[in-house]
Amino acid sequence: MTSLDHPQLSGLGRNPTAPQDVLVRLATHKAGRHGISLRRGRLEDAVVEALLTHGDDSTAVGLHGDRISPAMRRRIAEHPDPAIRDAYTDFVRGMVDRKVRIGIDDLEEAFGQPRTALVSAPGPGLRAAVARAWYDRPLAVQVELLADPDPQVRAAATEHRQPGVPPEWRERCLADPAVRVNVARYLPLTSEQFAQLMRSEEEEVHQAVAGNPHLSAEMVARLLDIDDPLVRVAAAQSRHVDAETRDRLYALVEAERADGSIEADVALSWNFAEPDWLREAPLNERMTYLDCQYTTFRRVLASCHDLPEEAWRRLDNDPELVVRRTAARRSDTPPEVLEGLVRAHGDVLHIRPLLVDHPNFPRHMLRTFVDEPSPNVRYLALQDPELPVADLHQLATAAESFLRRGVARHPNITDALLEHLLCDPDPQVADDAAANSALRATQMYRILTAAGL
Repeated sequence: MTSLDHPQLSGLGRNPTAPQDVLVRLATHKAGRHGISLRRGRLEDAVVEALLTHGDDSTAVGLHGDRISPAMRRRIAEHPDPAIRDAYTDFVRGMVDRKVRIGIDDLEEAFGQPRTALVSAPGPGLRAAVARAWYDRPLAVQVELLADPDPQVRAAATEHRQPGVPPEWRERCLADPAVRVNVARYLPLTSEQFAQLMRSEEEEVHQAVAGNPHLSAEMVARLLDIDDPLVRVAAAQSRHVDAETRDRLYALVEAERADGSIEADVALSWNFAEPDWLREAPLNERMTYLDCQYTTFRRVLASCHDLPEEAWRRLDNDPELVVRRTAARRSDTPPEVLEGLVRAHGDVLHIRPLLVDHPNFPRHMLRTFVDEPSPNVRYLALQDPELPVADLHQLATAAESFLRRGVARHPNITDALLEHLLCDPDPQVADDAAANSALRATQMYRILTAAGL
């Protein structure tokens, strides 16, 4: 049985206005406990007691830190069942063993030591977890991690450019098989270091070097004849290649993709590297890329903030949607450009802030999206917190469940519409309806009674 077998109970557990007695009754059911586990803020002691009484060690995983009171933390620490006592600690240790990234605060809480001590923990897996989680560690700590005897720790310490590798450690890191690929991506390289890396027979090393932003023109020239799509695309994005060379490199990779090369397709379609150097180039140089045939250059150009009006006009009409969306994120985008872009193509919901949240977006036009043919555009009407009830009813009849879910979460929803969506055939819609803070206590108690709680 999953929480979606009783979605109203799960949603009710998440509802921020659910009173204590409702949560205590929900704790007797698995779906209710699941919903409570997703609830934000501190849980009252009576609710924690109910969860401990009716739940198990999986329930106890979420009962830790500021989520519960000091009294309840002592209660769990003294619990007769070791599975309950150690539920959170065992969970974090399991994440560490499986090399799943977990926050530094969680590591400190689970292992009962400050991060400064965990850096020297006996287990290399834990030391590696600290290196992955402690982003702003001091340079002295970074040096300790770079000198760690275990390769997985050194690798974790060099995954990101920050806090960096001190100059006196660069040679050692470039010679270390555990971290060579990591640091080759971002360390400034001498000619000798570059030549040594290029003598490697590992493709991954060549690919890492090709994406290094510090390469000189001579170094980039050495990359031009390497038969690797990822290297060719990286070289094509370099500031040191001319237009003819760039065209030749892209043409080679395009031909490989046409012949069915997966590597070439990845290099052209799924390579998230960008010519970041273009943002720092002089304006007159940047403007020469306004008509560049390669989308990534125009996208980077559109992320600048000091372009002349003519450039913005052309970028706002770029043939590629990703370029137009990037350009629309500038601070002075005209309202009509924002509205037209969103009305035609919707918004990208996983990128915040949304375009409809732009200060210049005409928010009063959101409710007019209700009648647009695209469901993705109609969904954006729900960004209006005062969307009229008639419009909510219209969207609640949509065939697309994500639209009905949006209505179920809306703050302007009515009691009658909530009751309707609580019985929606899609369990996620019913779950969201039960979690809406507009749900009245009388409706909550009816849900509990209907479930026999």
